[in-house]
Amino acid sequence: GLWMVPPHCGVWIPGGMEHSNVATANARIFFVYIEPGAADLPERCCTFSISPLLRELIIELSDRVEGDGARGELLTKMLLTELPRMPVQQLHLPISSEPRLNRIAEALAQDPADRSTLAEWANRIALSESSLARLVAKETGLSFGRWRQQLHLIVAIRELASGKSVQQVSGDLGYGSVTAFITMFKKALGKPPAKYLSGIAQNGGSAFVA
Repeated sequence: GLWMVPPHCGVWIPGGMEHSNVATANARIFFVYIEPGAADLPERCCTFSISPLLRELIIELSDRVEGDGARGELLTKMLLTELPRMPVQQLHLPISSEPRLNRIAEALAQDPADRSTLAEWANRIALSESSLARLVAKETGLSFGRWRQQLHLIVAIRELASGKSVQQVSGDLGYGSVTAFITMFKKALGKPPAKYLSGIAQNGGSAFVA
């Protein structure tokens, strides 16, 4: 899977899970290592929203100096209390090892503006439309339309973070109008792209974890 980590978020990765990360050029990243069982956290990867309080706790702990034991313990306790309370964001793109779905994913990654229907994709990989729909649902847990939208969101946030305008990103993703793109973005993430751009400018860039 691929998890998107915008400026106001963090990704949780359980211990022992292999992963890699890629950050935009302007990203500022903090790593928080938590002992197993120290906090009530999910058993699977997820992207959390990070409250202003939790964000400042992480920054403060990263700057902690030697000899600040009691205060450091108090801040750590607060962090471990606050982190499990953070809401999970739907910024995950399931990735399957199924060869036919990989073919579709690679094609969409290369050309996100491709608006081929489910029936057209099914024809390309020699499946019926219903068979492809079932395969996508089985492998990703999402409908084909929702899966493609998740890909669009991840591409959009990456491109916005790199400095592209909302108009450029909308066109790159094949939307008929900027309004349609903004509506999709706001419905999925709760904020229009302009507010995400503002957050990126103020808090640094984005990261992707796979």
